[in-house]
Amino acid sequence: MFTHDVTEATETTTDTTTPATQLWVERTGVRRYTGRSTRGAEVLVGSEDVEGVFTPGELLKIALAACTGMSSDRPLARRLGDDYDATVRVSGKADRERELYPRLDEVLEVDFSELDADAASRLQVVVERAIDAVCTVGRTLKQGTEVNLSIRTD
Repeated sequence: MFTHDVTEATETTTDTTTPATQLWVERTGVRRYTGRSTRGAEVLVGSEDVEGVFTPGELLKIALAACTGMSSDRPLARRLGDDYDATVRVSGKADRERELYPRLDEVLEVDFSELDADAASRLQVVVERAIDAVCTVGRTLKQGTEVNLSIRTD
């Protein structure tokens, strides 16, 4: 039996009062997995030919879009109000020869029509800086990261 060492796949936190969330996937069928967290979250993962699941690549893109949205949330809410609407679209085709995404494109859609041109321009700069500074997923993808895999065969 092959299992991924989930102790290696836990997130770290600098807050010593909150335990780190553990993440893992369990095989639930042919090319089908359920991702789980110790906080009770679940996501269905599988190949493109399986209905009702996200592919791992789609989850990567969604993670990037969600990180962008969350990173921009505070500056946008401060200026536009807590009830502003936003959508982050993300796309990018896989290079199947190299099995990677050479480029991911994001579009943050938000209504600045209530702002004058100068205020809109300033807010856009603030939002871009916030995303560049605190979007961990985007920063990781841009920088690259070391991935270590161990296999237990107990």
